[in-house]
Amino acid sequence: MTANTHHKRFGAMASVLALIATGAPLAVHAQDTAPAAPAADTGEVVVITSQRRRENLQKTAVSAVVLTSNALDGKGISNAGDLQYAVPSLSFTDSGFTQNVNIRGVGLSANTPSVANGVATYVDGVFQPPIVTTNSFYDTGSVEVFRGPQGTFVGSNSTGGAIFINTQSPKLGRHEGYGEVSTGSFDFKGFEGAVNLPLGETLAVRVAVNARNREAFFDDLGPNNNQVGRLDETGARIGILWKPTDAFQALFKHQGDRLENGGFAFAPIAAQPYGAYRSADRTVDFDEAVFNNQKAYQDTLELKYAFDNGITLRSMSGYQSKSFNTADDYDATNAARYTGFLPRTFEHNYAQEQIWTQELNLISPTTERFSWIAGVYYQRNKINSEYDFLSAGFPTTIDTVTWKKTTGIFAQLTYKITPTLAVDVGARHSTYEVEGIGDVVIGAGIPGFPPNGLAVASVAGQEKDSKPTGKISLNWTPNDDNLVYAFVARGYKSGGFSSPVDNFKPETVTDYEAGWKSSFGPIQTQVGAFYYDYKNFQYNLVNPGTGVATPGNIADATIKGVEASFQGRFGKLKVDGGASFVNSELGEITFIDLRAFNRAHPGQTTAAQCPPGVPDTPGFCYNYAGLMRTSSGKPNLYSPELSYNLGIEYAFEIGDATFTPRLNYAYVGDQWTYLAYDPATDRIEGYGLWNALATYRAQTYSLEIYATNLTDQSYVSGQYADNEFYGSPRQVGVRLRLSY
Repeated sequence: MTANTHHKRFGAMASVLALIATGAPLAVHAQDTAPAAPAADTGEVVVITSQRRRENLQKTAVSAVVLTSNALDGKGISNAGDLQYAVPSLSFTDSGFTQNVNIRGVGLSANTPSVANGVATYVDGVFQPPIVTTNSFYDTGSVEVFRGPQGTFVGSNSTGGAIFINTQSPKLGRHEGYGEVSTGSFDFKGFEGAVNLPLGETLAVRVAVNARNREAFFDDLGPNNNQVGRLDETGARIGILWKPTDAFQALFKHQGDRLENGGFAFAPIAAQPYGAYRSADRTVDFDEAVFNNQKAYQDTLELKYAFDNGITLRSMSGYQSKSFNTADDYDATNAARYTGFLPRTFEHNYAQEQIWTQELNLISPTTERFSWIAGVYYQRNKINSEYDFLSAGFPTTIDTVTWKKTTGIFAQLTYKITPTLAVDVGARHSTYEVEGIGDVVIGAGIPGFPPNGLAVASVAGQEKDSKPTGKISLNWTPNDDNLVYAFVARGYKSGGFSSPVDNFKPETVTDYEAGWKSSFGPIQTQVGAFYYDYKNFQYNLVNPGTGVATPGNIADATIKGVEASFQGRFGKLKVDGGASFVNSELGEITFIDLRAFNRAHPGQTTAAQCPPGVPDTPGFCYNYAGLMRTSSGKPNLYSPELSYNLGIEYAFEIGDATFTPRLNYAYVGDQWTYLAYDPATDRIEGYGLWNALATYRAQTYSLEIYATNLTDQSYVSGQYADNEFYGSPRQVGVRLRLSY
């Protein structure tokens, strides 16, 4: 295929929960109460759990940002895509049914299912596929964002970093709950709630539900009155904790989520062929009916047993099934209806991915000079995908079935050389196997073709690769208020295939990094610098011999930068912020400029290079000499050079209650989206967003007034083929939470 080719309800539960839950304050830290004492006078210890132990973030040699449930609420973060406004160096850009997620410019730049994500996402310790990632957070404990390759604990497909989403777990001996109702702009209505029920001394159950509904952000001028950008989602989760003895506990969670958003809101890039038919901002003009429906189910089971010698055996098992069903107007315009000669374009995507995972760990206590963690990992994926598209009235279908297997064996050792100096050594060996079957079929239902169409190409193939990865870190803690560290870490992203004869190799990233974490009275700071040696960057390019865009390893790169963040508490005043500067350079790349091809041949798809002396023949061959481009030393794609955020709040006491206004600002810099680096078509301009929140909090309830995108700024949030996505407009609303 060419680069133009891409790939019930729980309402009753919400009603029941509304009757039995009257709300509880969300926990400050992930899952349990942290044993560590607060550093300095900031009043809060942030805990990470993704390294299989509960650790104080300020005393751990990692570059990470952790957002507790309170921080998520305070910064207006409702889903994974909003995290970029609180985590410098992290970018989420819309690209259709997936999102390009990158950290420090490393992650995913090729919108094709053949290329794996480079930023791994986990929910309750279980790896997530890249589809169905837009559901709202609810009853969340914390979100941990790790920057840089995570070669020990995560393994493959974490060259950019990893995101860990931790939902609230049941608590023994505590009967508590909360219920929250909200309303706002675009007729938004929402309900979120949870109840924690102790069933005796050894058993507890927690149930949480979520329901949100909102009208479309955008008006459709076309004949189908599509409700693009609307929101209709429900979700429910049940957790069961059983702890019959001090040594053993079992934690089971089941979660189901459903989302419909009426289709994707995008418009033609102004400088591309259909740009002349672009509608006004916050309107779309489709001549096709569009939709986007997603479903997700997940089961997790964590077992822990502590032996008498302090060693803990941990098992984490997971199963999930996720699916999406989308239809798009590929050229994002009604031009065919208006002009009568431009071809109709339409595409339909369906995919379902099932994942089985199992991890076993042995975890030593940390009371001695020598401590360690060891583990084994197994993951199995099955993906069914069907892609149908209509171009120039000609139907094409691509059906595939793909199986993946990932294994890993890993260990991390920590040795305290002196009371203030320690060394960490982590290593992992990962293996990856993928095998797929499928064909490109054209002409189904067209006279002259077989009834089910004609198979014209195979997209089958297989790939095997393996890599050693890991980290070595030297950590100096001269006193309780300071940590200085330096490390070298290596990560890799697996290779793959796009046909029986087209394979691409894994990416690798070697990270040289140093950092300093400190506490100065009421202020905590984190500063770090990094340098990446990035090998075998994976990207889709058109092969002139075939006219097909396939993933390949196109260049090496260097990436370097600095990051800094701080948190301060001065009595009733709290401030926090962070910033990053990332400089990247890709090596030399020669390629066919697909966007220039689309301008020269609107409505056509690429084909093989014409033989010498043969003129362009649409559907058969083209002469690409005038469309060849060479770039060198340009920035990596989807890598903002500058990003930063700042938040400030003040708590006023009003009797036994508090009134806390908060203001947040976040800036995401310019991002290049295509290797031609054309400012008119290949760049997303930087933008800054203001969010505001005012909370009145009493003992058993809180009332919040919020505003996102306070200045109602119009901005582009991503690109897809020759189209660009609209960002969300201003939303204002109110939330009432009752708790007990």
